[in-house]
Amino acid sequence: MELPDAVRARVVSLVAASLADVSPLPAALKQVAGFAPARRARLGATAIMSELERDDELRERVATQVRVRASDEAGDVAALAWLERSEGWEDAVRSVAERAAQPNDAAQQEREQRLRERADEAERTLREQRRSHKAALDALKAEVATLRRTLGETRTKERAAREEAEAARTRADESTTRLEREVRQLRAQVAKLEEAAGEQRRQARTERDDVTVRARMLLDTLGDAVAGLRRELALPPTSTTPGERVEETYADESPTTPGPPLVQDPARLAQYLAMPRPRLIVDGYNVTKAAWPTQTLEAQRTRLLGLLGALVARTGAETTVVFDGAASDTRATLAAPRGVKVLFSPPGVIADDVIRELVTAEPQGRVVVVVTDDRALGADVRRTGARVAGARALAE
Repeated sequence: MELPDAVRARVVSLVAASLADVSPLPAALKQVAGFAPARRARLGATAIMSELERDDELRERVATQVRVRASDEAGDVAALAWLERSEGWEDAVRSVAERAAQPNDAAQQEREQRLRERADEAERTLREQRRSHKAALDALKAEVATLRRTLGETRTKERAAREEAEAARTRADESTTRLEREVRQLRAQVAKLEEAAGEQRRQARTERDDVTVRARMLLDTLGDAVAGLRRELALPPTSTTPGERVEETYADESPTTPGPPLVQDPARLAQYLAMPRPRLIVDGYNVTKAAWPTQTLEAQRTRLLGLLGALVARTGAETTVVFDGAASDTRATLAAPRGVKVLFSPPGVIADDVIRELVTAEPQGRVVVVVTDDRALGADVRRTGARVAGARALAE
């Protein structure tokens, strides 16, 4: 029996929907089963009907899966009856064919109206989807263009940075090579200079040793000659000088002040200060008023401290300057140079008494020099063993 078109179409639709669940499938339907359900019915209708009409076992397996999806409509019932070949299946197929052949204008119009509405709605949906897809596509195209432009700029920058880095590396390598070469040359020059300096030191040491040996031999010869001459002439050791004898002739009959002589010669003062660990004590205003009487006290102090700073830097003598501060209510603030101590006598005490205490505190045997023109102070400190120098000797 030949199937009507309506039943055939329904059979193909139901079988296409169930084909993926049927196993095993013949080779002709395996490719059709890989399609989407809608494409199976449209593209594989001929292959489906051919295999169903040829293979009864396949038709039974398909009928089992179609029964699950079939509805109670006349088309589904006729399609399932044809697949199962149950009793009366031909009547069911013929009934569906006759019903489909009867004219039904109202139903046909209603069906067509529904189809048109669905088509319009589908068209509207399609247009909206196209618009949205076009907007999304334009946005994606703009984004892709931006990304391409950014990628191009990034590649250009990367290439420029790579070239610059390569050039910098080349320059650094050349600079390193040049510096290493210069360092090697400088090291070679330093080695030559050190070798030459060592040779010069050895030569200088040899020459100095030769000069020292000759000088020592000359001194020993002179010493031996003087000692031999003294033994030959039997000269006694000298206890006085010719000048002392003349001084004794004109000396005053009054007893002289004990202690070291008064120092008025700047050279003799320099000799005392050149001795080991000398102690220098200066009677501040006594010296400044004698040396610079026309200047103010502040100018006198400043000048004296400047002079003593240079003297201490040259001789290293431990130096103290004592100013008489009893007559002033406020003492001036002085910036003493390095190595110079500045003292002001307290109220009720004169600077001479402070100097006497400083001299008395020094141990016997140390070279102590007091600079003052005060006769009484000079006599007192000379009795304790200190040297007294005049203000003029210090100033000069």
